Order: sequence, then C-alpha cells, then structure tokens
Amino acid sequence: MRAEEEKRLAEKKKQEEERRQREVEEKKQRDIEEKRRRLEEAEKKRQAMMQALKDQANKSKGPNFTISKKAEAGMHMSSAQLERNKTKEQLEEEKRISLSIRIKPLNIENLSLDKLKAKALELWDCIVKLETEKYDLEERQKRQDYDLKELKERQKQQLRHKALKKGLDPEALTGKYPPKIQVASKYERRVDTRSYDDKKKLFEGGFLEQNKEYIEKLWAEKTDQFGSRPQTKLPKWFGERPGKKKNDPDSPEEEEVKPADEDVEPVYVEEEIEEEVEEEEEEEEEAEEEEEEEEEEEE
Repeated sequence: MRAEEEKRLAEKKKQEEERRQREVEEKKQRDIEEKRRRLEEAEKKRQAMMQALKDQANKSKGPNFTISKKAEAGMHMSSAQLERNKTKEQLEEEKRISLSIRIKPLNIENLSLDKLKAKALELWDCIVKLETEKYDLEERQKRQDYDLKELKERQKQQLRHKALKKGLDPEALTGKYPPKIQVASKYERRVDTRSYDDKKKLFEGGFLEQNKEYIEKLWAEKTDQFGSRPQTKLPKWFGERPGKKKNDPDSPEEEEVKPADEDVEPVYVEEEIEEEVEEEEEEEEEAEEEEEEEEEEEE
C-alpha cells in the first residue's frame, strides 16, 4: 500500500510539473504573439504616417495636421476605462478565450484503473481549488462594494458640509454637474448688497457724487442739531448774546441761569428736627396730665 501511495504521489507530482511547464510554455507563446502583434501594429502606424507625409508633400495645399481616430485616442485610456467601455460581444469573446485556455481537453482513453483514479483525484483537487478561489473572490467583492458605498456616503457628507459653508444648497455639490463658479468673494456677497448697476455707476464717476451727497447730508444734520439746541436765559452782566441775529430778543424766554459764585441760603435741617421733638414732648406731658386728672375724678 505504501509503495502504491508513493507511486501515485510521484505520478501526481510529475503530472503537476508537466502541467506547470505547459502553462509556462503557453504563457511564453502568448507573450511572443502579443509582442509580435504590437510590433505589427506599430509598423502599420509607421507605414501609414510615412504615407501621409508623402501625400502631404505631394499636395500643394492642405492642412498640416492629421486627425487621430477614436481607436487611437482610446490608447491613452487606462485599463479600467477600457474595461468599462467594452461591449457585450467583446466580453463574451474574452470569456470564451479564457475558458478555452483554462479548460483543457480530457484525454481518458486507453487509461488503466489507477490512472483514472489519479485523474479523478486531480480533477477533484482542481474543483476544490476553484471553489476556494471563487469564495475568496466573492467575499472580496462584497467588502469592496461595502467600502465603495461607505466612501460615497462620506464624500456626500463632506460635500454637503462644504456647500453649507459656502452658503449654497446642501445638495448643490452632490449632483451630476458642479455649481456655477462664484465670481464675487464670500465677503462681498454677504456684506455688499449693492446691485451691478450701482457698482457700475461708482466706476463711471458716481463715487464723487455719492461722497458729495453724504457730506451735504452730514452738514445739514449738524446744522439742524445746532439750531435745535436748548437756549437758556443769560444773566444780565453777560452782555449781548453771541450769535444774536438782527431781530432776535436779547435773551430767550426761559429761567435765568444762576452763576456758580452766587450765595445760596443754607437750609438748617437740625433746628427743624429739634422743634419737632420739643412739640412731641409737650404733647406727651399734656396727655399724662389728663390721665392723672381722670384717675383723681374716679376716686
């Protein structure tokens, strides 16, 4: 049994080595074919460019440029963009080629029982390996889908906060098209509420007119404030009132302002308090005398 097991393992190892060598040879062959195809395409492009230069030299007049085709423009695209731009027929063709490379013909004719068992075990190991890879790829795709959703949601939240800071609608930056470019700054948009026509008039010389109107308005306010000030009656010794007009009276009809050095009669508060206290004491004495007289009469 042990010898058979070792023999089976040796055959399996030999077959695995042969299969690996075949895959290496096939990969080398594919690389050679791909390189040859690229060289052929480059040679075709070079020939076409040389022919175009010859045609341009032969022509007396004409444009000095060539418009590249869409296929040539697509060469500058990334692999992911090319993969997304493929049609359904192209994807089916690639799938068929890939399956033809991976699935090899099963040659089981004229095989003994041991070789058939070994072939069955090999196929079983291949199935286990493929199912494991399939499960790993499915789990990886689930994680990537979740990460993409999470990143999109974070991006949407950041764009909403950014739009709110700029004073825009929360959904302004999350749409298909970006918002309009703001020509005016945020400070001017919030503080300067003048219209475009008002700003245009300032540059056409309206700033001087506006400044002149502001100065006249300020001077009129100061004049009205000075004219409406309260006027007090001046003392006789002051003389003529300053700023007196021709027909104005000598002094306005109001209370006379007493000078600061005029003597003011003092108010004696302590004497009044003493008089009130004496009157209260006299009333109390009279009340006590009346009570004594009433008691004597009762006796």
